[in-house]
Amino acid sequence: MKLKTLPIFLAFFVMGFGDAVGTLVAFAVREFNISKGLAGLLPFFGLVAYALFSVPVGVLADRKGKKFVLILGLLIVLAGEVLPVVTISKYFYLVFAIFLIGSGITVLQVAGNPIMREVSDSGMYPRNLTFAQFIKSIGSNTAPYVVPLVVSMGMVWTRIFSIYAGVVFVTLMAVLLLKIHETQETNGKTPVSLGSSFGLLKEPFVFLMVLGIFLYVGAEVGLNSWIASYLKESFALDIEKMATLGIGFFLTALAVGRLLGSVILSFTSAKKFFVASSLLAILAILGLFFPVKHVAIACVFLAGLAFANIFPLIFSILIDSKPEKSGELSGLLCMAICGGAVIPYLMGVIADRYSVLASFTLPLLSFVFISYLAFKALRMGKALVST
Repeated sequence: MKLKTLPIFLAFFVMGFGDAVGTLVAFAVREFNISKGLAGLLPFFGLVAYALFSVPVGVLADRKGKKFVLILGLLIVLAGEVLPVVTISKYFYLVFAIFLIGSGITVLQVAGNPIMREVSDSGMYPRNLTFAQFIKSIGSNTAPYVVPLVVSMGMVWTRIFSIYAGVVFVTLMAVLLLKIHETQETNGKTPVSLGSSFGLLKEPFVFLMVLGIFLYVGAEVGLNSWIASYLKESFALDIEKMATLGIGFFLTALAVGRLLGSVILSFTSAKKFFVASSLLAILAILGLFFPVKHVAIACVFLAGLAFANIFPLIFSILIDSKPEKSGELSGLLCMAICGGAVIPYLMGVIADRYSVLASFTLPLLSFVFISYLAFKALRMGKALVST
């Protein structure tokens, strides 16, 4: 592994910080005495940036370079982490900070994947990118453990922002010192734009797959956001300890599932694995409705395993069906990540009116659709979907 890949791996670690938003929802309800629906705006503003900035940032990367965009993303994330350290007297400040962090992570996502190719040896890009996704999972796993640790040490929960700010600053310095020669790929293709991307949605299969990403990310972020409140409401678990660690079980399972998925896909097809994963996810969510604490916690972990590979499976199946449109399809799929901004908010509204458990019907219905999509992809065969 080349030394110059390390700053990029650090950038992927920082990308995982976006999942800290789910951990903060329950704390925001208590800190600011707000409704669950209003607290659900945290993941909304953390992920809506994908819809707003994905394609424009891609254009900026073409014009200014991927390293420039990576540095810009780190600066935006750093600003978002510093704001709550300076002041968090109002809920608006927290929401704005989360929006900055989400915007910065969007920029990092757009630049991070292609720049890994620039720092990888020949033939090593796929392996390095896969490992980078695992590093991102490690970053995601920090929040459910760091927040309780900070609270147990007698510090306020917002101290987590200063810890993350320190990591982002170190990453920024590492990237600034990185010397990299970026190749220019001018192959005559029409540049990706909003118009060309949205035009592909007229094709039914493309529309359904993009909708699948929207619903999947919404279901994942929704569970991540409301697991702590669910465990507290259903089993009276302490929200600062065991309930928050429930999110840790989910995120750890995501990381484990991604490693297992890379092994499983070496001897089975993406379409079959897509079907199996989506059905397992339905089973896991149904298990959360079973009123036994140990069963519920086990199903939280099982849900993470089932969810882990849905995004890359949908992504790869769709791209392989139209490789000549990979740029436009990538833009659409990145924008569809904004589903994580919508579904958690709707879950909060349902939780206010009924219960957190009742809100889990939205992830359940999302995966019913995703399962339909998986079977549809399987039936379409190699003529449309190459594995």
